[in-house]
Amino acid sequence: MVPDASGMPRRDIKPVWQIASPSITADAAYHVGMTTEPERDPKKDEKRGTPAISRVCADGTIIELVYDRKQGRTALVVSRFDGLWNIEQQVHTDTGDILTPYSPRNNLIANECVMLPSQPEPFGDQAELLASIEAFLNRYVDLSPLFLRIASHYVLLSWVHDRFNELPYLRLRGEYGTGKTRGLIVLGSLCYRGFFASGASTVSPIFHTLDAFGGTLMLDEADFRFSDSKSELVKILNNGNVRGLPVLRTIVNRNREFDPYAFKVFGPKIIAMRGSFEDKALESRFLTEEMGQRPLRQDIPISLPDAFYEEALGLRNKLLMFRLTQLFRVGADTSVLIPGVEPRINQVALSLLSIVDDPMVRREIGDALIGQHDRVRAERSQTAEAGVLKALQAAFAETSGVTVSYQEIADRFNEAQGGRYGKPVTSRWIGNVLRQRLRIATYKSRGIYVVPLAERPKIDELAARFGITDEPAAR
Repeated sequence: MVPDASGMPRRDIKPVWQIASPSITADAAYHVGMTTEPERDPKKDEKRGTPAISRVCADGTIIELVYDRKQGRTALVVSRFDGLWNIEQQVHTDTGDILTPYSPRNNLIANECVMLPSQPEPFGDQAELLASIEAFLNRYVDLSPLFLRIASHYVLLSWVHDRFNELPYLRLRGEYGTGKTRGLIVLGSLCYRGFFASGASTVSPIFHTLDAFGGTLMLDEADFRFSDSKSELVKILNNGNVRGLPVLRTIVNRNREFDPYAFKVFGPKIIAMRGSFEDKALESRFLTEEMGQRPLRQDIPISLPDAFYEEALGLRNKLLMFRLTQLFRVGADTSVLIPGVEPRINQVALSLLSIVDDPMVRREIGDALIGQHDRVRAERSQTAEAGVLKALQAAFAETSGVTVSYQEIADRFNEAQGGRYGKPVTSRWIGNVLRQRLRIATYKSRGIYVVPLAERPKIDELAARFGITDEPAAR
């Protein structure tokens, strides 16, 4: 261990995949929610209380776990009256529960895999706090000006994320050596209970840690080279941005019985990866920074200095105070919705935009989201489904009948595509696209399959979604 500026030994941030699982004690494993639980004495549990990470009570009491690394102690910060707080070792809640802090010997806490504050500290106002976060991020990682502002507000959002029902994700994308991992470490050092993991990690501890600690998942190398890990971790990303969508998995309980368990995975997430996800729905959840698009700033330190860790702790302490004083004052503000963009984009971005006070910053983020909307529409307009819709619209525009046949659609499609698919598509292929991908109703009439005129409103709505103009397909 390297001594920090105060002369005390400093433990560097260690991602969870670098910690040997055999070092987790039985007691720590129980607290983290590992698969096998030790036998407990209910009477002793009742007296010593239930280990807690966080609790928001119905009477407005906010309880948060803190960790003093220098003294090797954990405690619970209890705020009952608008930011007035105490540090306690045992808390009696309004429901009659007795809460105690997690042990400081917990492997994830002792090794600082989960980043905790040590105590609340005054932060001034929100503008001052954001300025401090932005300056810290800019000092240690090279981000574009707009994404720097987005990331600063995302840090703030992570500390009050439980006031929202949907959340966006942040993504750092680029080749190796472009600063993705540095970005994760710097952002994770400030986010609400930042938890570091890797796409190459065993998925079980990620599920258990998210379920027990909550907080912000910092996922490195998220391209997932192995199919089994990919399927499990994608479940976390697919379910984790909407409240109330746990992931069901089977675990072994203390009686060695297989038991279904609902793992809570909702919360902020920041990932680093080289490419993109094949699932377009998952892609739509991300606000992305393309790393390595410009020369690295010369003032960015190659290695993080000792001062970085103390600065990060100081900001986490201020952010804890922000949570204690502002948690019940934030919420979804529908007045910030962006007109003209897809509902999914507004749904994902609403929580972030709701905590942005500066109109100029809100407008900049809104413009970026409009650009994302336009890119999505442009990509859709080049798909096979868009080509079929365009041919179908043109066929209906020129027919006097009440149906359009598959073959007519296929002829128009082939003429418009000009051999793009190597060989002409068949009417059977057209039918598959219509029924399976676009969900357009068809039926058989006089031996041929047709699309009825009654489907025209649905076709026009789909065409607008795919960014198709009103110009008819070539004939």
